[in-house]
Amino acid sequence: MIKLKYIFAVILVAISACVAPDQKQPIEISEKNNFNFIADRFADIQLLRYEVPGFENLPLKEKKLAYFLCQAGLAGRDIFYDQKSAFNLRIRKCIEAVLQHYKGDTTSQSYQYFTLYAKQFFFANGIYHHYSANKISPLFSPTYFDELIRSMPDSVLPLANNATVEDLLNQISPILFDPNFLPKGVNLNAEGDLIMASGTNFYSGVTQAEVKKYYEDLKASNPDNNSLIGVNSFVTKENGNVVEQPYKIGGKYSNAIEKIVYWLAQAITVAENEQQKNVLLLLIKFYQTGSTIDFDNYNIAWVRDTNSRFDAVNGFIEVYQDALQKKGAFESVVSMKDLEGTKRIAAISNQAQWFEDNSPIQNEHKKKSVVGITAKVITVIGECGDAAPSTPIGINLPNNEYVRENFGSKSVSLSNIVAANNFYKSKSPVIDEFAATDAMKVRVKKFGGLAADLHTDMHEVIGHASGKINAGVPSSDITLENFAGILEEARADLVALYYIMDQKLIDIGVMPSLEVGKAQYDSYIMNGLMTQLNRIKLGENLEEAHMQNRQLNALWAYDQGKAENVIEKVVRNGKTYFMVNDYLKLRTLFGKLLREIQRIKSEGDYAAAKKLVQTYAVKIDQGIHKEVIARYQPLNVAPYLGFIQPLLTPVMKNGDIIDIAISYPESFIEQHLFYGREYSFLPPIN
Repeated sequence: MIKLKYIFAVILVAISACVAPDQKQPIEISEKNNFNFIADRFADIQLLRYEVPGFENLPLKEKKLAYFLCQAGLAGRDIFYDQKSAFNLRIRKCIEAVLQHYKGDTTSQSYQYFTLYAKQFFFANGIYHHYSANKISPLFSPTYFDELIRSMPDSVLPLANNATVEDLLNQISPILFDPNFLPKGVNLNAEGDLIMASGTNFYSGVTQAEVKKYYEDLKASNPDNNSLIGVNSFVTKENGNVVEQPYKIGGKYSNAIEKIVYWLAQAITVAENEQQKNVLLLLIKFYQTGSTIDFDNYNIAWVRDTNSRFDAVNGFIEVYQDALQKKGAFESVVSMKDLEGTKRIAAISNQAQWFEDNSPIQNEHKKKSVVGITAKVITVIGECGDAAPSTPIGINLPNNEYVRENFGSKSVSLSNIVAANNFYKSKSPVIDEFAATDAMKVRVKKFGGLAADLHTDMHEVIGHASGKINAGVPSSDITLENFAGILEEARADLVALYYIMDQKLIDIGVMPSLEVGKAQYDSYIMNGLMTQLNRIKLGENLEEAHMQNRQLNALWAYDQGKAENVIEKVVRNGKTYFMVNDYLKLRTLFGKLLREIQRIKSEGDYAAAKKLVQTYAVKIDQGIHKEVIARYQPLNVAPYLGFIQPLLTPVMKNGDIIDIAISYPESFIEQHLFYGREYSFLPPIN
């Protein structure tokens, strides 16, 4: 099963004033080194840049390695678009055509609304919001869109198989403008068929029951196969039979995968060492065969490569985009080790066995030997697919539980992403508005950055790596189905929450006092019960796994601690606050919930998983929600942050690369138009 290892920017709270869709925000300068972190603001998004410190001083061989790996990632960009919706590539090519070729009035309100939608579309990698998975609603009219497309030359439109412009509009207008046509990308809470209720593009012509039976039969036919069966395939029917179409050379997405493999082969020519070269060769083999066993072999070699400074995540990794929690979305993260920053996270990973042994979970659910956990802090060089523009701040891979238990895992914190986030969050007014007491405000402002870093480190390093599934129990995507993702994230969060109030962190030198832990409890409860609701429209429920996980943990602890007033709900001057009265008792409650969620996972208890999630993770207190929205409005903050990517450009002389230049683009739209010109390797319909 694919475990959900990414933390998608848990408390990224923006601070800048709202501006019109067509306006850029004034550039702010970092006092430290004059790097311009702040980029663009639109809709509910604040765009930042992240710096890659030291890249200019790298040897040419290492620069070339980073460039080739980034190119391999960008080569798969079309794949993620297509996975998120079968309509995405057609719509993207229409948007690109208008932005580059429209000759009409670009100052009109309708055109400003069109450019706003273009930014939202590029940020979300398609028609569905990157976080809520709701379809993004254009503010321009169907008539205006019709006029834009009809004004384009046929040569720049995605007209496949002798289709007309009329045919194209008939295909894509409903998906853009009909609110009832595939309204949600990933629907985890539908009462009926989750495949039918979701607009993502991993299945066609099959039902949830048919897919479930297909994989059950496949597993039964070869029970010794411990790979993530189905992670890299499209499921459909041929002649009435359920079949898979693997993502591989010669299979689905072959044109893009061939380009990925080409750039991986170039990276091999400048690999740091033989071990890294072998890792890349095994990744190429996986793309050639499409075999999930080959993907495991690659992951095992990747986990064992602890000496290389440069690294890449490239493949079909996280399952957030699939309602059945089985299909991996394409992503790429290219990085180099932050040698100084790695010291803190290494101190935690070195104690992984101690954390496992002292966990509050049942002894039979603990790993007797925690193997192969490698933890480091990385400097990100480039991201693509499921990792951008909205980026993780921590990664723990591989996702295959069998590989993790027997060969280990890598945990990383993304230092330059965190630095950009922290620069932005440092000015946030949210703490002053929602913190219950002055003491909380002082504590969170003083220790909140370190608390968040430690939470991420422990979530990734010891959270996802902890615990084990009972012998004979299938993986969680089979036993817990659509509840697997949220409970995995809740479990990892709870490990971090339990230990951030432990003297052990002080003893190993990563935390000065338990005040850091208290700051994290203050922030987590405030976010889980209140502030994260600013991301949700009034009247809706929580549907994204990370938001569900945070409310589950916070609301369960609040509910279970009511008798002793562990967390107190306070109303002053018409404003609601949640205040932790007893941090040690709250830690005990977090440990109790961790024990239960680990039991659910270890035993594959679907009924208990469903009850826990549906009781605490989905429904929103509408009164609190309305209040949160009202209190956020005068703060003028954007709920989501994301990034314009650095640009690596080869410097050529006599046909040879003599340098790789790095730059930091200003325009989000221009970056994505550039990507569209340089990395469009798939046809509009796949």
